[in-house]
Parts: sequence; C-alpha cells; structure tokens
Amino acid sequence: MTAIALTIAGSDSSGGAGIQADLKTFAALGVYGASAITALTAQNTLGVQGVFEVPPDFVREQMRSVATDFDVLAIEIGMLATSAVIAAVAEGLENFPDVPVVLDPVMVAASGDLLLEASAIETLRLRLLRLATLVTPNLAEAAVLTGGRVAERVEEMKAQALKLRAVGAPAVLVKGGHAESTVAVDIYLDAEGELQLEAPRIATTNTHGTGCTLSAAIAAELAKGAPLREAVTTAKTYITAALKGADSLHIGKGRGPVHHFHGFWPKQS
Repeated sequence: MTAIALTIAGSDSSGGAGIQADLKTFAALGVYGASAITALTAQNTLGVQGVFEVPPDFVREQMRSVATDFDVLAIEIGMLATSAVIAAVAEGLENFPDVPVVLDPVMVAASGDLLLEASAIETLRLRLLRLATLVTPNLAEAAVLTGGRVAERVEEMKAQALKLRAVGAPAVLVKGGHAESTVAVDIYLDAEGELQLEAPRIATTNTHGTGCTLSAAIAAELAKGAPLREAVTTAKTYITAALKGADSLHIGKGRGPVHHFHGFWPKQS
C-alpha cells in the first residue's frame, strides 16, 4: 500500500517552506503527499511580503475531500494564521480518527515576519495541543506557548517541554536549532521519558524551511509505520543532511532553502 501523508499549512511562493517544503520532504522520503492550504503567502528568501488567508470553511472542505478518498496515515500541521482557521482544522481532524498528527506551531518566519495572529495563540493552545500526537516548537515558540522566556540552556528546554505536556501535548520536541552552540540539541519528551537528540550545527545561512521540513519528515516516517521515537530520530538525520546540502543550492538573494533532495540531485559547486 502506498503511504500517504497530509500537510495542512500555508503556501510559500518561494518554494522553501510551508506546503511546498512538506510535499518535497514527503516525496524525498518515499511518501505520497496530499495538502490542505490554510493561507497563501507572497514571500521569497528576503522575507514575507503578504499573506492571504484561506476561508476556514474552505480549509475544512479541502480536508474533507482528502479524507473521503485517501487513506491518510499521518498528518503534519504548519501555519494556521488565525483562530478561525485553527478551529476549522480542529474540526476537520474529526475526519481522520486515529491518524497521528505532528503539529508545528508556526508563529514567526525565519525572517522575523509574524505568521500567526497574537489572538490565535491561545486558541492553538486550547484546541490543537491535545489533538496532536507530537508538538514541535522551536525555542521562541516554546517560550510563547508556555508563557516563559526563550530557553538558553538544555534544562530550560526540558522544563518547557514538561509544561507543554502538562497542558495536554502527548509528546513534545523542543527544537534547539536557533540556539548559539556548536551542537544542535533537541529535547524530546513523552510519557516514557526524555530523549536528547544531538547533531553537529551546520554552518549555513540557508535554513529557510528547516522547521517545516523536520516536522514533515517525522510525519512521513509515521506514515511509513515507524514508531514515534524512531520517526523523530530518523527525521533529525534527514534535516541535518538537508542543511549540509543547502549551500550547494543557489536560490535567491537572502536566506535560501534547505536541500530536500540532497540524496538525489547531482552535487553542485
């Protein structure tokens, strides 16, 4: 049977993040990707120039269309933009009983542009955290969701992961990619305990779509039947390699994308 994953996220006109990054990741990892678009963004490697929100009813309709035809084995959720869209997605998930959900609580783009209304943060916390199998905030997002400051030490990352589990997230992966260190450390926490994932920090500015790609990779592995912890560790390996290959791409004038197809494209100089 063909493994199918669904991404519910915003479209990135530059192709490096959002829906486009998710579908590329699914394809690279041998999974067929379906999508429900929550917002259209006009953006490039220099920043976000505009956001057009998709009506919540149409987000629900996209999800329903996929559910009535495809046997979806995993779902990845990214940019949701508004409280109304978050509520629509929460309702739409009723069409996918027992399907694992990876929630990437996208709030701010790497360029610093806001991608989630401030009023929607509480809705996300209340409506979606409990519906997710895994929540994957970066350091800034974990701070916002827990009402604290941005973690600077591993112990603080662990404390925020515990807080997120306490408010309903079954499993949490706090991503340390934005920290200042020679090693990229992520903290995974579930009912069985804690797992510390480490990888060498890759010296590149081409990091656009890193978070989307990691969560999509986890969803892809879940769709193929991997247990959650195995899916997380395999996805960590994939994103590290995608970052290593990023400088072989020459895309745009700013912060370029990671290399989703590093394992397939011929190496460029």
